[in-house]
Amino acid sequence: MELPGLGEHCSERTCKQLDFLPLKCDACGEVFCKDHIRYDDHKCSSAYKKNVQVPVCPLCNVPIPVQKGEIPDIVVGAHMDQDCKYNPAQQKQRIFTNKCLKPGCKKKEMMKVVCEQCGGNFCIKHRHPLDHDCKGSSHPTSKAGYAALMRASQTAFKSTGAIGVPSNGSLQHNRCR
Repeated sequence: MELPGLGEHCSERTCKQLDFLPLKCDACGEVFCKDHIRYDDHKCSSAYKKNVQVPVCPLCNVPIPVQKGEIPDIVVGAHMDQDCKYNPAQQKQRIFTNKCLKPGCKKKEMMKVVCEQCGGNFCIKHRHPLDHDCKGSSHPTSKAGYAALMRASQTAFKSTGAIGVPSNGSLQHNRCR
């Protein structure tokens, strides 16, 4: 039992295989099997219409338009000589330029890490005011930290049932035993 109406024969002269899933070349419009669908495999005469490659400048990575009949190497060479925007100094730009102001520290950061109190630029390790001996204000902690210290000291003095720390370091309650 044969199904003569299904599939098509490959247009390649040396093949002529009956293919049930034929592929149509988008350049010449002929039907081919999977082995001959590429332009080079069936020596497509219309490949120049579709097989267009745009060369890219190796220095500035810009696509260079090439007209029909021009040799891409010559066009890219002319671009490199005249229009190329390549800047060799651009590759040498340093990323880590923000040096830590803490004496003895030689670390550099990609972004500025500025202390809110003294305005100095520090590395991640020395970014907190206590870590770089900040001289910017009277208290070397953040506003929230300073407020927490003040609350803790006030509650320690006001409360009568607070936990006391004697000189020997052991914790005991101020209750009668």
